[in-house]
Amino acid sequence: METLQRAGLHIAGEGRTEDVLPPRAAWRPVVAGEAMPTVKVRADQPDLVTELNAQWHRLATARGILGEDGVFLIDVAGDGTGCVPRSWTRVRLMDQWDLAGVLDERPGQPEFVTLSIDGDTLLGVTTEEDEVWLIAVDHVREWQEAAARAACQESPQEAAAAWASLFQGPVPSERVREMWAHGLALNPATPDDLRARLLGLSHYLLWRRLPTAVVEAAIVHPDRKVRQLLAEVHPYLTAEQWARLILGEGEPRHRWILTLLAADRRAQLTDTAYEQLVADPSAHVRQEAARLDGLPIRMVTALAADDDASVRASACPRAWPHLDTPARRELLHDPSDKVRVEALFQYHQEHPMPRSVFEAGGLEDRAVDTCRLERCLADHLAHHGEPAQRRSLAGNPHLAPDLVGLLARDPDQSVRSVVARRSDLTEEQRADIPIDFDPRVHSYPLDWVMALHEDPAAMRRLSASAHPLVRRSVARARHLPPDVVELLARDDDRVVQLFLAESCDDAPADMLLRVWQWWTGSLSNPDRPHGHPNFPRRDLLRYADDPNARMRQLALDDPESTADLVERFSRDRDEEVRHRAATDPRLTPESAVRLLDDPHERVRDAAARHTGLPAGVLIRLLRDPETAQIAAQHPELPLPVMEQMLQRIAPSASATP
Repeated sequence: METLQRAGLHIAGEGRTEDVLPPRAAWRPVVAGEAMPTVKVRADQPDLVTELNAQWHRLATARGILGEDGVFLIDVAGDGTGCVPRSWTRVRLMDQWDLAGVLDERPGQPEFVTLSIDGDTLLGVTTEEDEVWLIAVDHVREWQEAAARAACQESPQEAAAAWASLFQGPVPSERVREMWAHGLALNPATPDDLRARLLGLSHYLLWRRLPTAVVEAAIVHPDRKVRQLLAEVHPYLTAEQWARLILGEGEPRHRWILTLLAADRRAQLTDTAYEQLVADPSAHVRQEAARLDGLPIRMVTALAADDDASVRASACPRAWPHLDTPARRELLHDPSDKVRVEALFQYHQEHPMPRSVFEAGGLEDRAVDTCRLERCLADHLAHHGEPAQRRSLAGNPHLAPDLVGLLARDPDQSVRSVVARRSDLTEEQRADIPIDFDPRVHSYPLDWVMALHEDPAAMRRLSASAHPLVRRSVARARHLPPDVVELLARDDDRVVQLFLAESCDDAPADMLLRVWQWWTGSLSNPDRPHGHPNFPRRDLLRYADDPNARMRQLALDDPESTADLVERFSRDRDEEVRHRAATDPRLTPESAVRLLDDPHERVRDAAARHTGLPAGVLIRLLRDPETAQIAAQHPELPLPVMEQMLQRIAPSASATP
C-alpha cells in the first residue's frame, strides 16, 4: 500500500474479491510471448517517465479504465516477473501522481496492470529489453472466451509436447515442488507406490485412508516426524499398527509422545503392547499408558501402586472403583500431594466433602463441579461463593433440590443458565428459569439428552422443552418418532432444524430445502442437508430461474437437466451457481478453461479438476505456485508425468522403498 501511495494513488478499497478476472489472469495477455504492444516507448527516450505517464493516462482515459469517479483497479508485480498478489486494489489518481516512476524498483521500468471497475478493459505496462510496452485489451470477457476456445483446439501432438515441456528448462522453484507434493498426496489417482514415496514430503498424505503398504512404510519411516504425524492425524490405524508404531521407538521420549497421542485419541492397542508399556522403564511412558482407553483393569490397578508418583496419580481415577479398602487408604495417605488430591477427588465422589478438606487446597474447582459436598459447604458456596464457584456448583449432579432452586434464582444469569441445563429438572421447572439464550453462540448437545435418544417417550417430552439447547440435543438423534420430527421441523430456532437435517435420518424434505437456503455444510457434516437421503432429487428444474442462488443451482440435480443449463449456469452472476456448474461433468472444456479465471478461488479450483482440460492449460497451472497444488490433484495426470514430478520434488525418492 505504501508504494501505491508514493505513486500518488488514493486507496479506495483493498482486500475485497472484485467480480472481475483475478490479477494473475490479467497479467497473462501482458507478459505472453505473443503479446503485441498498443504503444511502444523507447527506453532511452528523454523524459521517459513523463512520457510513460502521459501515454498511460491517454490510453486509460480513451479505453475507459478511468471510470466516472476516477476509480480503477491496479496490481503491481513487485519483482517484475509477474508474481502477483491475490487481489486487486481500488485506487484513484491524486493531483500529483507518478506510476511509471514509482511502480518498479527502477524508475522508467514499470511493471503494473490496471483494469476498469467493470472488468472489461485492461491496460498493462511492462518493460522489454529496450522498450516499455503498453498493452491494452478491450472486451476482456470476449478475449477470455476466445482464449479458452483456442486452448481447447489442442492436437494429440501438441498435448504430448506440452507434457514434455513441463520438465524442460530450470528446475521448478521450491514452492512449486512443495505444492506438487501436496497435490499428488491429495490426488486419488496417485498410485500406491508413488504415494509411499511421498511420505515425509507432504503432511496431507496421512490425513486420509491409505493402503496398508503405505501405512506400513510410515510406521518404519526413518524420519521421526513422519511417524509422529502418523500417530497424530491418521484416522485408521489398527491396534497392531499402533503397537508396532509405539514399541518400535527406541528413545523413551519418542515412545512417551506416541503413547500420549494414543491415549489422547483413545486408540486401542494389543495386549502385548499394553503389557510392555506398563512395564516400560520410563515413568513418562507408564504415566500415559495409565490413560490408554483399552488398558486392562488389572494393569490399571497395578499402576496405581507404581513406584513413581506421577504414574500413581495418572492411574488413580480409573483404578479407584476397582481398588480394595487398603489400596484406597494407601492412595489417600500417599506421600505425594498430587496423588492424595487425585485420591480425595475420587473418595468424595461417594462420601460428602467437609469444608475443612475443601479449603485445604488443591481440590476447590474440581470438587465444586462433581464431588459430593457436605450440606454446610454446599450451602455456603450457594450463598456466598464467587460467581465462578456458583456456576460450577449449579452443574453438580449431587446438589440438593432446594439449593438447585436457590441457584435458579441467582442474580448472575450465567449461573441460572447452568441450572437450566440440568437433567434433574422437570420441563416446567426449566421453563421458569429466566435465562438469556443467544441462538448465535456455538453450543454442544447435552450428554444426558443424547443418552435418551433411544427413548421415544423422553424424546416427545423433551422436544417440547422451552430451552432451545434441549430441543437442539433432541434433534441430534438419528431416528425420532414422526410427531417429534414434525414438531422439530417447525421449530422457531433454526439451529434445531439444522441439527435435524444433519443428524436425523427422518428429517422431512420440505424442511431440508428450507435449511439448504441458508446452510452450506459444516466440517463435521459437509454434505448435509444436500446429501441427506430425503433431500429432493426430482422436480427441481422449476428452480432454474429462482432469484435465490441456493435454490437456482439445485436445477442441475434434476435428472432432466441438460448440458445447456450447465453452460448457462457457468455464466451465472452468483459464484455459488458457477461453482456448481464447474463441478458438473457435463461442463464443456472451453467453459472449464474460462472458469479458471473466475474471480473466486473455489470456482477456479473446481474448474481445475475438470477432466477435459487441455495439457497446455494444465502445464500452465502446474508451473504457477498459486495453482500448482490444485493442478497436481487433476484426476487425469499421466502416470509418467506423476513419476517425473516426484523425481523433481525429491530426487532421492525416485526409487521405491
